[in-house]
Amino acid sequence: MRAQKLLIAIDANEAPARTKPSNYPEPFASRMEGRLKRPLGDLFGLTNFGVNLTRLRPQAVSALRHAHSKQDEFVYILEGHPTLQTDEGPTRLSPGMCAGFKAGSGNGHHLINETAEDVVYLEIGDRTAGDEGTYPNDDLKAIWVNGKWLFVHKDGKPYD
Repeated sequence: MRAQKLLIAIDANEAPARTKPSNYPEPFASRMEGRLKRPLGDLFGLTNFGVNLTRLRPQAVSALRHAHSKQDEFVYILEGHPTLQTDEGPTRLSPGMCAGFKAGSGNGHHLINETAEDVVYLEIGDRTAGDEGTYPNDDLKAIWVNGKWLFVHKDGKPYD
């Protein structure tokens, strides 16, 4: 059997978008309306970390406000002026600005597009086994199992 040939280079704006807008269970998945992710790292067979080119339409959010136990995350703003919401409060970002989120810090974070223009940014995160995501504003917990997120209530009960 012949191995699939991986890409060498691509125009990131032409990368295929995710077919499923969110891995969250309802009622959370529908809150991701207006977010479009293009998983770039997967196109090159990257397995240690992920890279997404993400577009947020006006009033869209990057994710539910969350923190990771073992995954470092990094965002770099390419277009627009999103608001970064963390435990410290809101911070307005602009093109060329970046932010990082250390694993285990517990500092819940996400981006909100409160403007009338699209926001475009790169997001980079590792894929450390045993990672868990906590969501301070929602009854949700995420567990990284066999390369996929398993979502449960904060008490451990699975979502239907």
